[in-house]
Amino acid sequence: MEIIVTRHSGVKVANGLVSVFLALIGLFSHAEENALLAADDAMARNIVEKADQVRFPAEGFQVEIGVSSTQPGQAPELRRYRVLSKGNSNTVVMVTEPASDRGQILLMKGRDLWVFMPEVSQPIRIALSQRLTGQVANGDLARANFASDYNPKILRSETIGGENYHVLELNAVDKGVTYQRVVYWVRQKDFWPYKAEFYSLSNRLLKTCKYENFQTMEGKQRPTRLVMEDALRKGEQSVLEYSAMKLRDLPDKIFTKDYLKKLE
Repeated sequence: MEIIVTRHSGVKVANGLVSVFLALIGLFSHAEENALLAADDAMARNIVEKADQVRFPAEGFQVEIGVSSTQPGQAPELRRYRVLSKGNSNTVVMVTEPASDRGQILLMKGRDLWVFMPEVSQPIRIALSQRLTGQVANGDLARANFASDYNPKILRSETIGGENYHVLELNAVDKGVTYQRVVYWVRQKDFWPYKAEFYSLSNRLLKTCKYENFQTMEGKQRPTRLVMEDALRKGEQSVLEYSAMKLRDLPDKIFTKDYLKKLE
């Protein structure tokens, strides 16, 4: 039996082979692109996780925070807090000054936040994004876990003052976190946070934060001064000063609503 391949059928076969070849190239290119994107996402998350570790220990710890908030033409408002935190997801924030507000306590478990006030019998559920004092939201003190709260991606690199920085975009995993979007500068050589811009759900810039005055606390250089400036009202800012950090073995019972009244 003789098989005759005409010129026309040969062209069809060749075209089919070319189509298959191009399709395979497309599949490989798509797979390579997905692999590169996955590697970029993993790198971005690693940067954010390391920056989280610079800011706070992963172990249980206690730290004192002083907050000075200023507005144009007004005297600064001074407040102090004691924070107990464990694993970046369980936190108690106690007001220590002014004396008139002592006894007020914030309790965070995961992304759930309650406030306890001595004159109210039951804790009240509140939002992480709600303002605590000045430019400081509840979540700024109660939860500083960027790695768990946001999906990060690397936008670009920048050189500032001779230092190289990663610039990342952090998008909230849901609407319950403190801010819906953050642009975050992290120094490349040691993962020190440098600056953050915080945005609303409508993508409006709310405020900026600078991480300053790095000092050794519990074995690591950490920012001890945060300067938060209102992006909408010029001259309004809050300065947070961190001090007396120490590691503590904090039992889980501390982070329960029933235990709040026992805290001093």
